[in-house]
Amino acid sequence: MPLVEFTALLVLATAMSFTPGPNTTLSTALAANRGLPAAMRFVVAVPVGWSLLLLLCAAGLGAAVVAMPPLRWGIKALGIGYLLWLAFKLAQSARLSEADASRLSVGFWQGVLLQFVNIKAWLLALTIVAGWVIGHEDGTARLAVVLPVMLAFAFTSNFTYALLGALLRHWLAHGRRLLWFNRAMAAVLVATALWMVAA
Repeated sequence: MPLVEFTALLVLATAMSFTPGPNTTLSTALAANRGLPAAMRFVVAVPVGWSLLLLLCAAGLGAAVVAMPPLRWGIKALGIGYLLWLAFKLAQSARLSEADASRLSVGFWQGVLLQFVNIKAWLLALTIVAGWVIGHEDGTARLAVVLPVMLAFAFTSNFTYALLGALLRHWLAHGRRLLWFNRAMAAVLVATALWMVAA
């Protein structure tokens, strides 16, 4: 892969991975409410799920989703519904003791599956497959370069956001700070869901 293409990939990966979205919002909220160890299952799940999505898009699933509007709308509807449900759960947590497994818990497999209803993840996977993999004679070799780069970015961005949430945890434990923080994170999830409606 030419250096200019690799540089463009790094710029795209940085912009898409570190801007707020459902993954980074959940990483932050989980760590702020339940601590960094509890958030790590989700942080690790994001790159695993996203890598599976990228591989499936490279194998042709992405083209099928683009070609079948009902399938695309089904994925969007599931993603929007799940984000709104998480936002509702999150907005109700006012104390750290309330953020228990029954109220705010997104485990490893939920994190993996979330990537398949995350429109931002689909857009990134489809963009990378179309721009860096498909249509090139060395497509398999390019995929072997792209995949670990994107894995690293997915993990690093979510770990960074989770670390931020964990650092805020003790400060948020006082008064109504956690409630307003959770409501702000819920608002980000709702805004993402609304963006998904228009995407």
